[in-house]
Amino acid sequence: MSGRYFALGVAILALATLPYWMTGVYYINVASQILFYAIFALGLNVLVGYAGLVSLGHAGLFGVTAYATGYMLQLGYGHPVAILVALVVSVIAMAMYAALSLRSTGIGFIMITLALGEILWGLAYRWISLTGGDNGLSVQTRPAPFGYSLSDANAFYYATLVVFLLSVLAIAIFVRSPLGAALKGTRDQPRRMNALGRTVATAGQHHARRGNAGAAIGLQKLAGLAFQVARFERVAGQLGQGVLAGLE
Repeated sequence: MSGRYFALGVAILALATLPYWMTGVYYINVASQILFYAIFALGLNVLVGYAGLVSLGHAGLFGVTAYATGYMLQLGYGHPVAILVALVVSVIAMAMYAALSLRSTGIGFIMITLALGEILWGLAYRWISLTGGDNGLSVQTRPAPFGYSLSDANAFYYATLVVFLLSVLAIAIFVRSPLGAALKGTRDQPRRMNALGRTVATAGQHHARRGNAGAAIGLQKLAGLAFQVARFERVAGQLGQGVLAGLE
């Protein structure tokens, strides 16, 4: 256990000092993108690792959150309002996802989520009047929380790092909570959990909503948003990241 905490401390120290030993705006921006996609992967890890529900359509929800943020910014709302509205939209979209996909398990669940993700990707790609198609949505400014500008690459990196660490802490608390134990129970002993009133569908609806915060944060850095954010390859990459890191 001590070795695990030591490795965690080294990783946090490396992330905290990254702008000092990795110079160049390009590399700092890439590190920021890695962090908010890691937030996305954290949410997917809860769904796949703890709930045992392999979703191949999570990128579609990521795209819904990102587009909602972009539209709110284009309408002239501030970044805090845009993020809050985007998260509400993503919860509604996830509830619709869950209502359709959690009617099945195993291969059936995987295929339903894949189909739903491809539908959202197709809408983002073809509905040009709404999404902009290949051109996407243009986002002109980065956020300025509490009046502190994040236009500088280093400032935005540290803001993203704080959100990432808070996300890790929140998920660590969640998976150790009674609700997290119920989630793991629906994965390991679904029949017993059904007898206790905790069905797989109910647990999935509660927990499958996690994982879209990265889109709302990450969009603030991007100069534009295009349909690629909702592609299947996006969620496949995050699944691969989770496998390499070790799904719980």
